Amino acid sequence: MTATLDHQDRDEQHTPSAAENKASRRRSFALLGELVSPVKGQFVLMGIMVVIAQLAVVAGPAIIGWGINTGLPELLAGNPIPAIQAAALHIAAAIVGGVLTFGYVRQSVVVGQQMLLALRRRVFRFTQRQDLEFHENYTSGRIVSRQTSDMEALRQLLDSGVNVMVGASLSMVFTIVLIVRSDWVTGAVMLVMLIPCVVLTMWFQKRSSIEYRAIRTHSARLIVHFVEAMAGIRAVKAYRKEERNQEEFDTLAQDYRDASLRSVNVFGIYQPALRILANTTIAAVLVVGGFRALSGDLEVGTLVALVLYARRFFQPVDEIANFYNAFQSAVAALEKIANLLAVQPHVKESPEPTPLPASSGKIDFEDVSFRYTADGPLVLHPMDLHIPAGQTIALVGQTGAGKSTVAKLISRFYDATEGSVQLDGVDLRDISMEDLTRNIVMVTQEAYLFSGTVADNIALGKPGASREEIEQAAQAIGADSFIESLPYGYDTDVNKRGGRVSAGQRQLISFARAFLADPRVLILDEATSSLDIPSERMVQEGLTKLLGHRTSLIIAHRLTTVMIADRVLVVHGGEVVEDGSPQELVAAGGRFAALYQAWQDSM
Repeated sequence: MTATLDHQDRDEQHTPSAAENKASRRRSFALLGELVSPVKGQFVLMGIMVVIAQLAVVAGPAIIGWGINTGLPELLAGNPIPAIQAAALHIAAAIVGGVLTFGYVRQSVVVGQQMLLALRRRVFRFTQRQDLEFHENYTSGRIVSRQTSDMEALRQLLDSGVNVMVGASLSMVFTIVLIVRSDWVTGAVMLVMLIPCVVLTMWFQKRSSIEYRAIRTHSARLIVHFVEAMAGIRAVKAYRKEERNQEEFDTLAQDYRDASLRSVNVFGIYQPALRILANTTIAAVLVVGGFRALSGDLEVGTLVALVLYARRFFQPVDEIANFYNAFQSAVAALEKIANLLAVQPHVKESPEPTPLPASSGKIDFEDVSFRYTADGPLVLHPMDLHIPAGQTIALVGQTGAGKSTVAKLISRFYDATEGSVQLDGVDLRDISMEDLTRNIVMVTQEAYLFSGTVADNIALGKPGASREEIEQAAQAIGADSFIESLPYGYDTDVNKRGGRVSAGQRQLISFARAFLADPRVLILDEATSSLDIPSERMVQEGLTKLLGHRTSLIIAHRLTTVMIADRVLVVHGGEVVEDGSPQELVAAGGRFAALYQAWQDSM
């Protein structure tokens, strides 16, 4: 079953239709089947243990009834053996039931954790392999919610599901069978009393399902808002957005609380009503059985066993009712995770890729046009473009002109809507992701550094690189001098997001990372735009060394970087309106010449 990203966005923004609910449930069952498949043998073993354990537990009252009916008269007659046998059987049944219950409860936790580990890995692997469109549209807080609160809800189901749902259900079935075999009249009374219990349970199931779906939705929205507020804390502080964030958070928290209270109210009606029905049933069994015992139609021991069974019959119903909240929460969580995993990326690996282990770096756009959504406007109009191997191209133009879109198409973060983007004459869609990553690398404005050492961050460009290769890359870029001045040199922890080094130093580390990767095509997307003039001068030399003889695409507003290019493309309205060397375009007197003159005036 295929889902789209739009469906994922709608999932938490509107009430799903019947068709959507049906499709969502189908995906959930399919996912559950995939998780159970590797451990189905262990489930069979647990099932056997559950059946034997519940038989042993349910046998207790019957043994007591037999002991009263048979053992006591024999004991009064001087024969203690039947009474001793009844006591021994009762103890043995309790031991067998206890040991097997421990066994299957423990095994269910082990198997549940095994399934949960597989699912966590699968969700993380899935989100890592999704294309850029997915991550630009799927809110990060919702992904966090899938890996945290939804996984926790599933944990409760997997840890206790077999014990409660299966064990309790079997206990009810075995109890009913023994009651009917012991005395069909009492069994009929209990079955009649079971009718309002079933009606009440159906009402509870419907209402609690609605309320718990609402709880999961409000929980996800609360997490999304919290994650976004914390991730964008600098903007929050800069624009004094604390009060507005607080108001929105308060509203979301209130919605979550209200949904939780509604679910508690539903449960608060169900459980007391269920207990009233249970006590009424016990009273009915006692009255009917008592009169039958007085008339001689029912033995006293059997009556005691029936009362004990009537009391035990509603215990598993109560356990299921208590667990049903967690069950509903887990079902809703499973649906959300299944819907996430059903999203199909638009950028897919070719089933039969064309091998391209080494590239010269020649890039061609053949009648390429692009729009971000099927009904959205054209961001790039039909474009033909040839970039020879080893040439340095600078893309300039106003914000929104389409410069970054060109870079994203070359990096294959997106696929062209029409036409083809080619590397060495091979359509990017026909090249494996591994070969594509080896030959094309993008350095972005953010220069993101991961937690770890400086050496770890440089080695990201070439996993498994030796320490010597890492240091050589840093030296080639000119980053070694500042790295060696750090407290522990290359082994210095950069802290979260590179907080221990400056913006210019982060950029040099990212350049060293790209140099170590040694791609044939290098894309610099506003790689120096966030730097001040001293920092830009610091990375300029490293930038020149990084470009080397490879095919390079530079997106920049600052002409300091643009002027080192062999060729400049001026993009306007999704089209290339000027194409030539920096000197030729300055002399031509067009858009680039105006930008150049403004830059000169600012100098």
